[in-house]
Amino acid sequence: MLAGGSPAWPEHQSGRRVKDMTGDTSEPLLRPARRRFKPYPAYKDSGVEWLGQLPSHWSLRKWRYCCHVTQGQVPPDDDRYRDRIMIAPNHIESGTGRILFTETADEQGATSGKYMVKPGDIIYSKIRPALNKACIATGHWLCSADMYPVAISTADLTPKYLLYFILSGPFVRLMVDESMRVAMPKVNRETVSDCPLLIPPLEEQESIVRLLDRETARIDGLVAKKERLIELLQEKRAALITRAVTKGLDPSAPMKDSGVEWLGQIPAHWEVKRLRDIAASLQTGPFGSQLHAAEYVSGGCPVINPVNLRDGCLIPDWNCTVDEHTASRLERHTLLAGDIIFARRGELGRCGLVTSHQDGWICGTGSLRLRPLPELSRPEFLLHSLSTRGVGEWLELQSVGATMLNLNGSIIGRIPIGFPPMNEQEEIVSRVSNEIHRSDTLVAKVREAIGRLKELRTALISAAVTGKIDVRAA
Repeated sequence: MLAGGSPAWPEHQSGRRVKDMTGDTSEPLLRPARRRFKPYPAYKDSGVEWLGQLPSHWSLRKWRYCCHVTQGQVPPDDDRYRDRIMIAPNHIESGTGRILFTETADEQGATSGKYMVKPGDIIYSKIRPALNKACIATGHWLCSADMYPVAISTADLTPKYLLYFILSGPFVRLMVDESMRVAMPKVNRETVSDCPLLIPPLEEQESIVRLLDRETARIDGLVAKKERLIELLQEKRAALITRAVTKGLDPSAPMKDSGVEWLGQIPAHWEVKRLRDIAASLQTGPFGSQLHAAEYVSGGCPVINPVNLRDGCLIPDWNCTVDEHTASRLERHTLLAGDIIFARRGELGRCGLVTSHQDGWICGTGSLRLRPLPELSRPEFLLHSLSTRGVGEWLELQSVGATMLNLNGSIIGRIPIGFPPMNEQEEIVSRVSNEIHRSDTLVAKVREAIGRLKELRTALISAAVTGKIDVRAA
């Protein structure tokens, strides 16, 4: 914004409050948004469209003249590999510059593609730049081949200011645009080296860093509180569902011992049945020899593997499908509405309910299909019962496989479930559906608030490092 204009700040968000689901409406989304930052007294044209105007006393240089985007891999047999921390993209939190955890190269099993970095160097992820992953090295570390080590080569640039510039919206958008020119989104070294960089005087860099450190920490604190709120809402939802499908809806109903440790007491008129007692069929997915990876096509009939099971739903991968001929050959593994499909390996207890528009999809190799008898069980009641923590823990104890937990039809058929009469199953399904809808609505609102906070975080960083607001007196 030019001198005399209003500061570049999302005005429509400045006074907004989000009602915490705890009932607290006093906490604003972002305290700095209450006050209006002033622009600098004078600006000049940067000559760069995506940067626009810059403060008249700031300088503009290409990266290559003030820092080196280094290369040169350390040889795999180099002694410097031993017990050396190595940073890869998964170690860095998106958009914040925070390192989530550290591992040595040996712990990651990395044998090549490492670069040396020293304290104060920036580590920037060159793959999928939309994830916005960068951090400052605090030791003599290694970084993976997916990262660029950036070494500052001038005395008038500080690492923390450069990190914030990398985290700013304009820089991220430029890198994303440049990365889309290749099949796998990736920024090449020349693109980064030729990128313009705004450089304020050192004392202003320090002012910008102080402000952003303080205010982003405040925003991050709000985000952490709301993320914790989501965890509590999800825990409450799980507890309510578990109680409904194991104890019923009437707290005054007479109880009896189920004979199953994790079920405990159940209503006296309920029965404990094994899944095999209420199943029309239990069918594992096709073995590897029946379905080869080469038979997968895009846009055909979806094949549901464990990775496609999420929160009780089937989420297809449209690049992991089969053509009509292969689907016909695998007819015995076809899914019908009301079927429940289990993950046979990996995270045990994952399952999903097949809906009417998923009729005809295929049970994958790592999955198992349960087709319940409709006169004995409502599929939705069965899904909620099977999704409880108790079932997951029971499956872990029963599973086979030394290196990877595996399930088979015999194990799944033995799962004990407390079954009420069909009319009571209907009531429980209705109550649970209402609770899920209510919980999902609350969680969605909190996630929306988190999204706005993160947008405001980026907006504040962008405004500060591009000179749209004068923070010298902030």
